[in-house]
Amino acid sequence: MYLKNLQLNQFKNYQKAKLEFSEEINCLVGINGSGKTNLLDAIHYLCLTKGAINVQDSQNILHDADFFTVFGEFCLEDKVLEIRCVVEAGKKKQLIQNGKAIEKMSDHIGLLPVVMIAPDDTMLIKDGSEERRRFFDNMLCQLDKGYLDKLVRFQHFLKQRNALMKQFSDSGKFNKNLLEPYDQEIIQLSRFISEERSRFLEGFKPLLLDHYANISGMREGVDIQYSTTCLSTSFEREFVQNHQKDLALKRTTMGIHKDDFVFEIDGYPIKKFGSQGQQKSFVIALKLAQFEIFHTMKGVKPVLLLDDIFDKLDDHRIEKLVKLVAEHKFGQLFITDARPERSKAILNAIDAQTSFFVVDKGVVSTWDQ
Repeated sequence: MYLKNLQLNQFKNYQKAKLEFSEEINCLVGINGSGKTNLLDAIHYLCLTKGAINVQDSQNILHDADFFTVFGEFCLEDKVLEIRCVVEAGKKKQLIQNGKAIEKMSDHIGLLPVVMIAPDDTMLIKDGSEERRRFFDNMLCQLDKGYLDKLVRFQHFLKQRNALMKQFSDSGKFNKNLLEPYDQEIIQLSRFISEERSRFLEGFKPLLLDHYANISGMREGVDIQYSTTCLSTSFEREFVQNHQKDLALKRTTMGIHKDDFVFEIDGYPIKKFGSQGQQKSFVIALKLAQFEIFHTMKGVKPVLLLDDIFDKLDDHRIEKLVKLVAEHKFGQLFITDARPERSKAILNAIDAQTSFFVVDKGVVSTWDQ
């Protein structure tokens, strides 16, 4: 699978842009703030119907414009798949595949797998549990539409139950019978989702450990623990017994939205005891494991987006990553860099078809080698 071309209209800082890509490596160079990352974000839109950076669609429209369009042609199993994403201020987002409008965005998720490695990925470690849940849920949603459907259903009932708890609290009237259907949905969906998360982690963890060992030189051991109350035999009873606490806080305090994935190094939380280099190695290993599990389970190599990695990694980690590129472990690759000569030196040493693009304030031109 690879992206043949990309066309932008009023997307972020691009009035118009059109690019033809290499099937292997594409390098986007230019000073910081020129719009390199915005091109990666546009590719992310085509694959997942949303940006990797700003989740508010309307905020990705060019200033003083009222809509944006992102269009691309993918080669997938010897067929060309045209994807167009249109966002107009105040209107529902449109997704069009080969000229046909897609009603449910969830039907598109997983069709075009993508993995992005970016400078702020260490937020997976440093931020709260929501970021880690989102990372694993995004993987599972791309791999399993049934999981996606259940997760969307859970979020719907959680929102409804929270609104009901607030209504009970504000009115001073509690109706157990009215609450029971929401309880049962939350309980059943929490059990299903937590079981799927736990099962997925069993296959994901060995990949993470292998990649971390390769990147770090096997200097220390890492691990992931899935923390949840939803797999306990007493979960249903405790959930119902928690009504008074939920009423006082006006929200649901038990369920899979409270789970966490605990990242460890030598048996201790990497958030507290991991060095900056160890944390960087860990998140790169996470993303490489994500790439590998997508490749294994979907039978295609995901598009890989590497944002500004040469500037954020030390020479040892760059060497390990470039070695994987040179061994053709990846499929189509997009790289951004603020230092053109560095990218040229690194990538020209690799036996692969590479296209270079110069980005300057939302204008893109090819850089002939």
